[in-house]
Amino acid sequence: MVTLGPATSKETPFNLFIGAPIALIAFQAAGQAVTSRVLAYNGLTSVVLTSIYCDLFSDPGLLAGVQANPERNRRAAAPVLLLVGAVLGGVWAHSSVGLAGALWTAVALKTLVVCAWMLWAAESES
Repeated sequence: MVTLGPATSKETPFNLFIGAPIALIAFQAAGQAVTSRVLAYNGLTSVVLTSIYCDLFSDPGLLAGVQANPERNRRAAAPVLLLVGAVLGGVWAHSSVGLAGALWTAVALKTLVVCAWMLWAAESES
């Protein structure tokens, strides 16, 4: 929609070409939260940083060794990687590819993830 929509400026009011991508991102974020629950990685909902911080700092094994607490490691990595991703996305959007190029890059990466999920072999039930 960014590619095909009308040219926007700071004076442009909110319209469908702005609202629809925001709604799609919100839907994707909800899907990420549900998927983390389905895969039994409850501490990996990086879209809700408050719950990650709460779980992280209330973990009795917070100061355990790196190998001793993998759940804590995932909780600690989630906000760091989210910040790194946001910074890299901003840099990419402000490069010569622009916002449309950054969004199409995200589409391509998410398509690769979907293809990997479809090709992933199921665990045997033996």
